[in-house]
Amino acid sequence: MTTQHDHSAQNAVPQQALAQTIGAHISQPGDCSTAIAGLGFFRREQPSPPVVCMVEPSIILVAQGEKRLWVGGEGYPYDPSRFLLTSLDLPANSEVLVASPQLPCVGLTLKLDLRMLAELIAQGGLPPSRERSVATSVGIGTATTPLLASFGRLLELLDEPDAIPVLAPLIQREIHYRLLMSDQAARLRQITSVDGQGYRIAKAIDWLKLNYASALRVEELASRVQMSAPTFHHHFRQLTAMSPLQYQKWLRLNEAKRLMLNEHMDVSSAAFKVGYESPSQFSREYSRLFGVPPKRNIEALRGKQASK
Repeated sequence: MTTQHDHSAQNAVPQQALAQTIGAHISQPGDCSTAIAGLGFFRREQPSPPVVCMVEPSIILVAQGEKRLWVGGEGYPYDPSRFLLTSLDLPANSEVLVASPQLPCVGLTLKLDLRMLAELIAQGGLPPSRERSVATSVGIGTATTPLLASFGRLLELLDEPDAIPVLAPLIQREIHYRLLMSDQAARLRQITSVDGQGYRIAKAIDWLKLNYASALRVEELASRVQMSAPTFHHHFRQLTAMSPLQYQKWLRLNEAKRLMLNEHMDVSSAAFKVGYESPSQFSREYSRLFGVPPKRNIEALRGKQASK
């Protein structure tokens, strides 16, 4: 008879192998992309307070350590036994709970291919979803052995670059299948079902990402995705934990931050470029989101980059 402890020891093995592989590819704290499209690694060597980030529809696996994602005041902790799944582009805050230089928090992110999910669902052969509908677009799932094994095979391809174009799509397809068989299946079905609210909100988000600098009329955006304004507002807030206007503001402020940091724009130019009419209002809202005024924030970030 196996005890609870034996189970956790058995379960730790695939995670340890993943942690070793990821650690071999990313030796410094930070994030890096890989030769496999949509697959990235991260490494953190100390706990850190929540940092503002945008999470794409993806699965995030921690092979060692522990992280937590905050969305609208709700915290989602995940570790080697639980993965994080997001089904929409979500403004969030990410914090590192457990990490040290000896045992860094390492893991991977894989962008979800919504078309692949829709194809797998359309082909059938999947058990019907038990849950009726899912209110949020972020969830914590159980990291099963078959799911971890398929990730292990995907990572092995990094040592065999010539095989990536042929085999990576097959293994990614298997990973998407495993996710549709997981306890997060309902969340994924909701976002790929064309008549579903989640699908329509995803379309609205796509529009917002392209048109964040334009004036936003919620009624117009709602009719664009064929929903009434109240229904649209309700589902948007339920799925993203913010209103459409707050979401647009978040996109604007983060794009302005990028323009100031990477393209050396001054505060006023960045504010006008992303759609603000008043630089002082921009500075107020920027300070509210990032905790410091824009100029001071960018100087601190530049200092950090220079010291690396």
